[in-house]
Amino acid sequence: MARTLTAYDWPRRAEFVNRVEDLARIEEWWNGPSRDALCIFGRRRVGKSWLFQAFAHGKPAVILIADRRLAGPQLQRFADQLEIPLGVRPEITDVIDLIRAAYRLGRDERCLVVIDELPYLLPEGATRPQVLTAIQRVMEEERDASHTKLLMCGSLIAQMETLLAQSSPLHGRLVPLEIRPMDFGEAQGFLDPSDNAEERIVRTAVAGGMARHLAELGRGPLDDALCRTTLNVRGSLFNDPRTVLEQELRAPATYFSILEALADGERGIDHLAEQTHLSSSALGPYLQTLERMRLISERLPVGVPRTARGRKYRIDDGFIRFWFRFVFPFQTALEGGLPGRALWEGRVSDELPDFVGQAFEDLCLRYTRRRFGTLAPTIGTWWGNALDTHRRAKTRMVEEIDVVGVSRKRLRIVGECRWTTKPMRAAVLDDLLELKVPALLQQGNLTGDVDDLTILLFCRSGFDAALTGRAAHDPRLELIGVEALVEGLTA
Repeated sequence: MARTLTAYDWPRRAEFVNRVEDLARIEEWWNGPSRDALCIFGRRRVGKSWLFQAFAHGKPAVILIADRRLAGPQLQRFADQLEIPLGVRPEITDVIDLIRAAYRLGRDERCLVVIDELPYLLPEGATRPQVLTAIQRVMEEERDASHTKLLMCGSLIAQMETLLAQSSPLHGRLVPLEIRPMDFGEAQGFLDPSDNAEERIVRTAVAGGMARHLAELGRGPLDDALCRTTLNVRGSLFNDPRTVLEQELRAPATYFSILEALADGERGIDHLAEQTHLSSSALGPYLQTLERMRLISERLPVGVPRTARGRKYRIDDGFIRFWFRFVFPFQTALEGGLPGRALWEGRVSDELPDFVGQAFEDLCLRYTRRRFGTLAPTIGTWWGNALDTHRRAKTRMVEEIDVVGVSRKRLRIVGECRWTTKPMRAAVLDDLLELKVPALLQQGNLTGDVDDLTILLFCRSGFDAALTGRAAHDPRLELIGVEALVEGLTA
């Protein structure tokens, strides 16, 4: 007879920060009637292990963690872990036996069984579908007579997504939950309480949304934290992106070159082809892999068809972008004795404002979605040809608008973002209304009336007197500084 399973005790539960919505979703699954297994997946360092341990704390639970070693010894270790709660040592020769033992653990009482990094236990190649079919059969045979709640977790996103795909034998038997990097509001729990609004923006721009990186860089002077952890050959984050990517990519050199080319900002396919010396068609599979890994994303100007040319690619994770811009190109020099402080003072500190600019624009877009999503459900960026008269005169060839909001192909919101050390001038507004918006409407994809727009201007260093005066008399225009931006993102 099975013994009573003791409550799982996680000593670090008090250190767990945020993830309120993710925890609530797992609790809903735990307390709900569904017998389907929960499938949690997400990038390495995003905090999945801490999340399921925080959830398991205080519950009758067993946590089984797989790794890259041979499956046989790991399965025997799992049998050791299950022997006491089962009251008998189970015979576990493969992952199918493991799933069966997990369900039999819950014959007499409700319990949680977590299998972390499940893909490491699955065979590669042609035999995998047969194993998944066998797991499906075990689930159907065992789960309805069991009180086990099975949670399967993995960091290899592409492999986890194949388990959920319509063609998978497990399709419809797994409840998916993707754990994404923390947004700006969620990250606040990691940050130094003494940081002002500007410092919070800079810190999250560098650390990104991954729990590990936020924990390492969230407190104390940022330059000291970076010189200790990232610009230091003995630092905990010096090799972190390289280690993680090399675990998941068979031939990382090309991927590293692409990420280095994107570290300065978003770029089009022609720029990437030039930097990597690969054709656009040859780049395609690499870009798709990086997208599946949630490292990069592609963007199109707001309002253009999905089939349009001119898409750009960007690195979505702040720390990965920082590492490929400021660490990867200098690793050999750092390993050869270049002090991290010298790299900070000679390169990083001067270029950091430019680096933070992309993250600042992202926050402005998020702020706009939160406040004006009802007015304009589609919010993004636009770029394209300048007005024909200027192109013919070769005075302005292209235009870009940082914030564009659209509802049913009608332009409703426009905005500009400036991460500068000087106040924004009224000329920015004049260019927006007289040159950029007309150029956007010239393309013919959207309709709109300049007099009927909501205009949002965001700036790190405030606004000059002329612009402030115009905002006081123009109900269309709103000026948003960093304090208001941060408040709007964290309220």
